[in-house]
Amino acid sequence: MTAASRFFPRDEWYMRLALREAERALEHDDVPIGAVVVRDGEVIGAGRNERELRSDPMAHAEVLALREAAAKVGSWRVLDSVLYVTLEPCAMCAGAIVLARVPRVVYGTVDPKAGAAGSVLDVLGEPRLNHRPEVAGGLLADECAEVLRTFFRSRRR
Repeated sequence: MTAASRFFPRDEWYMRLALREAERALEHDDVPIGAVVVRDGEVIGAGRNERELRSDPMAHAEVLALREAAAKVGSWRVLDSVLYVTLEPCAMCAGAIVLARVPRVVYGTVDPKAGAAGSVLDVLGEPRLNHRPEVAGGLLADECAEVLRTFFRSRRR
């Protein structure tokens, strides 16, 4: 399968919404990572990193988006959905994705230090787990990475 065939026509649109969420994290000096959960063409959950804002180590974009989506559908199972996130999920977020039974994950750029969708770990592809979502990485990777690079560059000054 080629990189282009892993993505569907609307994927870029939803990833751009996730990028907007990432930019909103900058308002409270959080690492700019954003996520949206989509079901039947509708955004049912959105989140951005809020670890600094909430003083909560678990306030990752994916977790917050999944919580909102679960509340919207009235179930912890977020079936028939796609999670779009600007950075490859970490182990905690990958675990939440598996537990929520999200069938498809699309991420922007890889996380070479903490990624758990194939780069450092592969929680989302672990055959011993009871759910393995389809994963497509690299959508708008350069744009997603640049938002992060710009943030960290500004912090080192």
